[in-house]
Amino acid sequence: MTIRRAPPHVFREYDIRGVADRDLDDQTVRAIGMVVGKKAGGTVVVGRDCRTHSPRLFAALTDGLRVHAEVIDVGVVPTPLVYFAEQHLSPAAAVMITGSHNPAEDNGFKLMLHGETLHGRAIAELRDEVTAILSIDAPHPTKPIHSRDIIGAYHTRAQQELKLGERRMKVVIDAGNGAGGPTALGLYRRLGFDVVPLYCDLDGTFPNHHPDPTQPENVADLIATVKREGAELGIALDGDADRMGAVDATGRILWGDQLMILFGKALLAEVPGAKFVGEVKCSQAMYDQLNAAGGHAEMWKVGHSLIKARMKETGAQLAGEMSGHMFFAHRWLGFDDGIYAGARLLELLSRGTRTLAELADELPVMINTPELRIDCPDDRKFAVVAEVTRLLREDPRVTGVVDIDGVRAKLDGGWGLLRASNTQAALVMRCEAASAPRLAEIKAVLDGHLATARGG
Repeated sequence: MTIRRAPPHVFREYDIRGVADRDLDDQTVRAIGMVVGKKAGGTVVVGRDCRTHSPRLFAALTDGLRVHAEVIDVGVVPTPLVYFAEQHLSPAAAVMITGSHNPAEDNGFKLMLHGETLHGRAIAELRDEVTAILSIDAPHPTKPIHSRDIIGAYHTRAQQELKLGERRMKVVIDAGNGAGGPTALGLYRRLGFDVVPLYCDLDGTFPNHHPDPTQPENVADLIATVKREGAELGIALDGDADRMGAVDATGRILWGDQLMILFGKALLAEVPGAKFVGEVKCSQAMYDQLNAAGGHAEMWKVGHSLIKARMKETGAQLAGEMSGHMFFAHRWLGFDDGIYAGARLLELLSRGTRTLAELADELPVMINTPELRIDCPDDRKFAVVAEVTRLLREDPRVTGVVDIDGVRAKLDGGWGLLRASNTQAALVMRCEAASAPRLAEIKAVLDGHLATARGG
């Protein structure tokens, strides 16, 4: 008998993800469902994005789930609605079928079990259990499957939590043809805003641009539409709408750490002394601004699963990542939700007289590199980062080292970060400084130690 193994590279730090028609065959997906259904021991909520292969993955997954568990199908929805359903319906588990912001040929699964998002060791254990049953004949599914609309309940709950002011402005929404368009349009219009849709129809081939708002080229159409329509701002969602980006009327992009400053200061007006969680790629200005405003901002590891777990541990009211994941526990449910975060930005603007561009003018100006990705084999990347960490600790130019996720070294006038990517065979570098010359100097420090660590 030939022993089949689950492809190890698709079982990642935060989720399961790969090229759908190569890595996620029906037999593997059915086995994933069987393992999750058995672990759940009760009802499982399943949602899916609009990618062309999501219906096939849904059929195979639910065939496996229904060997052990009843399934509630919430349909084609963005990831935050599956997170919402996990709390609203209280199932034993929830699965979102999505490739997130990956290319159209990719797909995967985000998994929640008994209220916790699976990551790290839990996903590795699931991989081993899937491999153990891949070579046996799959039992016939016997448990029922029911359909349930969750969008109306989501809209109602979000509207109840929001505290809008009197002002309403025109906003352009670019959903990148991903799963979040209809839900976002419905909510923002329900709130009374003048909403201009851009690529809000569902198309899993993503014909207009890649659904990742962290890349400037992917928001070029949004910037142009905001200017053409005379809108105050644009909101961009990624493919499964758990992340958001924003642009103002001048065409300026506001990054995740800048949005955290705006959100955090508004939140502190309601909850003095609130706690915040950022990650190692966020600007030092974000931490400094939130702490100066009376908050307590903590630096943590990159990754939506890790951030959510840390928020629960610390009681943080808000967390955010450079990638645009925004997690509101304050007047929301603690998961990353680009649609609700967009509504909180509209709320913030509705309660004052200043435009987003005027608020952005007041944000600190720091000079950053983009997120630089450096190819490095998976079996070498963590060792390389460990050696760079050692070298930085011995470098007299370095005034402080944070090693909770890779290494972030503080130098006079800025900082530099090097970490191993959790999703690619790559290292990630980012540097920040108060001036362009100092930025180049800090990057040169990291480049030098990286070259030494790689033996070249």
